[in-house]
Amino acid sequence: MNFPLVIDQTIPRPARPRPIVSLGAGGIVHDAHYPAYAKAGYPVFGLYDPDRARAAFMADAFQVPRVFASQADAAAQAPTDAVFDVAVPAAHIPDVIEALPDGAPVLIQKPLGDNLAQARRIREICRRKGLVAAVNFQMRWAPFVLAARRLIQQGAIGAVADMEIRVNVFTPWRLWPFLENVPHAEILYHSIHHIDLVRSFLGEPQGVWAQTTAHPDAPRQSSSRSTVICRYAPTLRVNIETNHFHKYGLPHQESYVKWEGTRGAVKATMGILMDYPQGQPDALAYCALEAGTAPAWQAVALEGTWFPDAFIGSMGSLMRYLDGEAQDLPTAVADAFKTMAVADAACRSSDGGGQSVYPA
Repeated sequence: MNFPLVIDQTIPRPARPRPIVSLGAGGIVHDAHYPAYAKAGYPVFGLYDPDRARAAFMADAFQVPRVFASQADAAAQAPTDAVFDVAVPAAHIPDVIEALPDGAPVLIQKPLGDNLAQARRIREICRRKGLVAAVNFQMRWAPFVLAARRLIQQGAIGAVADMEIRVNVFTPWRLWPFLENVPHAEILYHSIHHIDLVRSFLGEPQGVWAQTTAHPDAPRQSSSRSTVICRYAPTLRVNIETNHFHKYGLPHQESYVKWEGTRGAVKATMGILMDYPQGQPDALAYCALEAGTAPAWQAVALEGTWFPDAFIGSMGSLMRYLDGEAQDLPTAVADAFKTMAVADAACRSSDGGGQSVYPA
């Protein structure tokens, strides 16, 4: 079976992009949200951030025409067809969305709270207020994920038997001081991307085993290294392993997602995580077994990068849903809550300490 070297990675975009009212203007907005919206032609109507100097800087850097004095002003001045883009630390999400107009559409930055109790509260607020809410699990729209998904859907590797995510990098946690002393921070703020990706390919796991640990160099960082094993069918292995303190240069850093099937394999390199925030190039290759020939890997030309292109997809999917151009909202709060439930199970597994080992 032959497959083209360029696999469709089209990110569907709304026919008429809606104006965006941005609440929160931190690093992820600078590095990904606003570059993605500029690339896609999604207009940012205005922004609010409680740090006035930060708000002014971001407005100047990205030509945002309005800086609101408060969230109340942002809501009052928002166009009737606006989408609210909430990018605040997870613990603040409930208060921010509670103050949104009833029935408003909103894209909420992941995770859906710092724990499952907060996720339940956020879900309840969205239901009570009738918010059309999605969560920014944008990795689903990374070009290498779109290409891998379409290869797998075409049968390039047969039935998936193994999905492995490995991250062995040095991440500058100082960029996110709000994460200090947040329990299970690595799982809830990083590995949750991978948990959501696994769910998007394989559905709901039957169980989870996990261990997440801190590092001696960052005692106030509750966790920076994790192993998460998801249980599916007896013949399907799913493993997520992360180490954010490999501070020994690029030669042995790793950052990949690998799918192995009954007739081939696909491997994606997540370049942004290596030498973050500068990053390395993303990459994708696949091997489709052919009878009578030796295994051979072929590179796939990627048509974008995780940052910022995937953020075009997460906002675009909400806009298209609102305008009836799409029937499904892939990362709706109800679906995102399931990702949070798996992450919560991983945290509880880690806290449980595993099984005791007794000598024979």
